[in-house]
Order: sequence, then C-alpha cells, then structure tokens
Amino acid sequence: MNTQSAKKLLTSYLWITMGSLLYALAFNWFYAPNQIALGGITGLGQAIHTYIPFLSVGLFVLLVNIPLFLLGWRFIGGHLLASSLYAMALSSLAMDALNLVFSFPATDPMLAAVCGGALLGLAAGLIFSKGATTGGTDLIARLMKLALPWLSMGKVLLAVDVTALLLVSAAYGSINAALYGLVAQVAYSYVTDTVLYGLDKAKVAYIITQQTDPVVEALTHNLGRGVTLLHGQGAWSGQEKYVLMCAFKQRQIVAVRQMVKELDPDAFLIVCDAHEVLGRGFTRYKKNAL
Repeated sequence: MNTQSAKKLLTSYLWITMGSLLYALAFNWFYAPNQIALGGITGLGQAIHTYIPFLSVGLFVLLVNIPLFLLGWRFIGGHLLASSLYAMALSSLAMDALNLVFSFPATDPMLAAVCGGALLGLAAGLIFSKGATTGGTDLIARLMKLALPWLSMGKVLLAVDVTALLLVSAAYGSINAALYGLVAQVAYSYVTDTVLYGLDKAKVAYIITQQTDPVVEALTHNLGRGVTLLHGQGAWSGQEKYVLMCAFKQRQIVAVRQMVKELDPDAFLIVCDAHEVLGRGFTRYKKNAL
C-alpha cells in the first residue's frame, strides 16, 4: 500500500470514527432517556423477544448480522465488511461507555425525536459516505440499494425501519414510542440524504439567446463550464436557433444569471435542479456508489 492509499484509508476511518461516536451520542442523548423507538434490527429483536423470551435481543442481533455481513462481503466487498464491523463495534462500545460516564436527562419527546433523528442521520451519512454501515438495517438498506439503485439510501432506510417500528409498537402495545420513532426516522432519512447527496447539488441552464457566441465565450472562459449547443426551432416563428445547455455548481447560479442577462437582456433562461451530474468538473462515476 503506497502513502497516498494509506492516507486515504486513514482519512476514511477518521470520518467513520466521528460518525460512530455521533451515532452513540444521538442514541444516549435523545433516544434512550425519552424511550423513543429506534427501529432497525434492535427493534425487531425487542419485538421478537416479547413473543420468544428465550431468544435475547443481543443474540437475535448477532444471529441476524452474521449472514448480513457475509452477504455484504459477497456482494459489496471486504472493505465494507471490515469498516462496518469497526463502525458497529465502536458505536456499541461508545454507547455503553458514554452511559457509564453521564446519563442524559429526559426532555420534550418531540424535540428529542427531531434532534435525535437529525443527529443520527448526520452520523449515518458520514459512515455511509465512506463505504461503511453500522450493521443491521443499515446493511440491509445498502444491499437493497444494489437491487433498487434508483432509490436513495434515506428512503430505503425509512421503509425498512418503519416496518420495525410498527412491530415494536405491536409488541409493546404502545403507539407513542413508535410515533415518536417515526418522526425521528423522517428526520434521520432527510439528513442522511442531505449528507450523501445534498452537497453535490448542481443546476442545469437552458439558454435561448441572440448572442450565442458571446454567451458561450463567457460561460466557458469566465466560469470554466462546458456548453452544449442544441439545435432548436421556434414553434411560432419557425426560426432555427441554438439552445445552450450548461451544467454548473449551485453556487454559480448568480454569476450565470448575471452574465447571460448582461450580454443579452432579452435572453430566455431556464434553470433546473440537477440531482446528480457525472463527468469532468463534477462527480466521478463509482460502480457501487450510494
């Protein structure tokens, strides 16, 4: 392993460490003292233990995670197995250690659900972004993503964990813990998606102008963005014209708008959100990307 690869691996594990510690903090600070259902494999274990007392929650979690990690190793690779085992072990140990050092007091359940879900989503997003999981439903969602690549990780996690929350609610005969848990899961899903995908937001502009060459020159040289010329024709006038298509970073929207309007005040400008842009100047394609 060369120096660059070692540095990249070390940086990856530093982020996974930060995410795992935040994961433990979110659980101990917001979930545990307010009795908010967390869902996931742990939630399923709680529900099943209610009906099958001799099957402990810990044993259930272990039995379910072993085949999940083997599937992860088979379909995603050894890096996911090692990093996920690290994240799962660190977050679990951190939960117990933090609980021994300090006990967080209970707070307003709704506030705890929103803040806890958001902090847990931040932690999960950091862990997922480095190719790891915390095991359980996180790993299930990661494997499901292979079969359903068009779904976001947050949405897959929400579907899996809501199922667990409903089972926990039925097992305990209490709907409140599950409802607060559902609120937390929505916040968790949103923040996870924001961490994984929100930082890569881009825009696409379609520009119809009489000043084609000056606009192209400004976009390519002043902003360093590529421009594609699309052949178009006005439906009413029948006049043939170019439609300029340009993808750019979200922070450049003001500069693009100002530049186009200064060169041609009558230009027709359409700006659309681009969820993902792959290519030079944006994100590189990765086969197993989330």
